[in-house]
Amino acid sequence: MADYRTISEGIAADIARGRLAPGSRMPTQRQFAFERGIAVSTASRVYAELSRRGLITGEVGRGTFIRASASAAAALPDSETGLINLEHVFSILPHQAAELSASLGALLEPARLRAAFSPVRPGAKEPARAGAAAFFARGGWSADPETVLFTGAGRQGIAAAISALAQPGDRIGVEAMTYPIVKGLAARLGVELVPLAMDAEGVIPDAIERAHREAPLRALYLQPVLQSPLGQTMSADRRHAIASLLGRHDLVCIEDAVYGFLCDEEPLAALAPERVIVVDSLSKRLAPGLGLGFVAGPPHLTQRLAGSIRTGGWTASGLPLAVALHLMNDGTASRIGKAKRADAAARQSAAREALSGLDVRGDPRAFHLWLSLPPHWTAERYAGAAARNGVAVSPASAFAVDPATPENGVRLALGSPPFERLETALQTLRRLALDEDDSVVE
Repeated sequence: MADYRTISEGIAADIARGRLAPGSRMPTQRQFAFERGIAVSTASRVYAELSRRGLITGEVGRGTFIRASASAAAALPDSETGLINLEHVFSILPHQAAELSASLGALLEPARLRAAFSPVRPGAKEPARAGAAAFFARGGWSADPETVLFTGAGRQGIAAAISALAQPGDRIGVEAMTYPIVKGLAARLGVELVPLAMDAEGVIPDAIERAHREAPLRALYLQPVLQSPLGQTMSADRRHAIASLLGRHDLVCIEDAVYGFLCDEEPLAALAPERVIVVDSLSKRLAPGLGLGFVAGPPHLTQRLAGSIRTGGWTASGLPLAVALHLMNDGTASRIGKAKRADAAARQSAAREALSGLDVRGDPRAFHLWLSLPPHWTAERYAGAAARNGVAVSPASAFAVDPATPENGVRLALGSPPFERLETALQTLRRLALDEDDSVVE
């Protein structure tokens, strides 16, 4: 009898070698079983294994497709003139390097460098905590400096918060379309992610209630503003409803505030300070290479979070922490963040004009937007075609918690390319979206 693992390895090898193109449709499980001469139950296990490994994805009412996310990058040319990256959400402004260089010169004094080379604990020293609390304050909210902790990056802060709140086998509610890193973290920590239905404002409170009734949730992980990938921002009423729900059900929410610097909305933490852990970083405000993580939660969770950061190996290093604090204290980080607000708004405006007539949505203040695709395209096939035409985009399956993704579209990250290359990419994507027979020249 054929072993599902052997068959899975064969399919994986065909994908790796390009024999199965990204976006191509797989047969139904029953048809696959017939073609291979195996039981339908074996075919089901093959598909489950390929899905677990991220090689295929199911789209509701459409079928199963070879994922583009793993193979699209290999299809892209690696020269500067060939690759236009609309896959990764980051922005580095043209003047930014010069401004950072001018600021950081003072940090090179021997005495300051010696201090930066000292060991760091998660809470660092009081002036560092107070400075970070003031810098990351937003919408009338500011963390208690005594609760401020530092990690090597924002994603490490998320990992530490999940680890502090949940044990293997516990359930954490997340938006049905969520930050892909969280999916990987949950798998490594043995935590089950429960996808929560969303509307135009993000996660629906009733969806949280239903999931919690089915089996208790240990916590939530949410992006209340400029949510990625879909770009929703919760209204004040929605945030109040979720804050009330946290109290009724004794739940803690991990609030990912990494895009909060682009807007002024009051964070969820201001409404439920005893129920919310805020995670932020400098990766989007400044650059991925300056991604110091900031974690602040209720006082009764501070020691648990600090222990999670230490045991997980997620503590910030001295030099990156010193660099980050210096840029915060002398105003450089704030100036760059303000400039990025204007840059994000300009790029959104340009993108919406270039894609006029197509179904795009998201917050006009964000560095990303969501392109819903016409019925003749699937997200995987479109992402693969875009890659072959020199543009990297992220298909819905990269963000969907459930393999049967509720969306048929792609996220466009607008912040990375220069404006002229962004315009080229957007025109390519527009032509692709409107081309029913995939005839765009490759």
